[in-house]
Amino acid sequence: MALNRDFLMGFLSGTVVGAVGYRLYEQNSGQLKSLVQSNVPTLSFQSPRGELTVEELVSQKERLEDLIAEKKVVASL
Repeated sequence: MALNRDFLMGFLSGTVVGAVGYRLYEQNSGQLKSLVQSNVPTLSFQSPRGELTVEELVSQKERLEDLIAEKKVVASL
């Protein structure tokens, strides 16, 4: 299989872009992790599991349903 100039240029450009992207990712991995961690929703249980009231459970359920609906809307865009 003969390698032509276009193939070699594409391979070389892809390798360079991949290496630069990986280096940027490694340099900024701390910032990326903190960005991802700050956007992860947390469940706010104020009391241990056995002591939750029905109202608190319903409130958590509604909050989770709202988050799911938001994710579906964003995913459909």
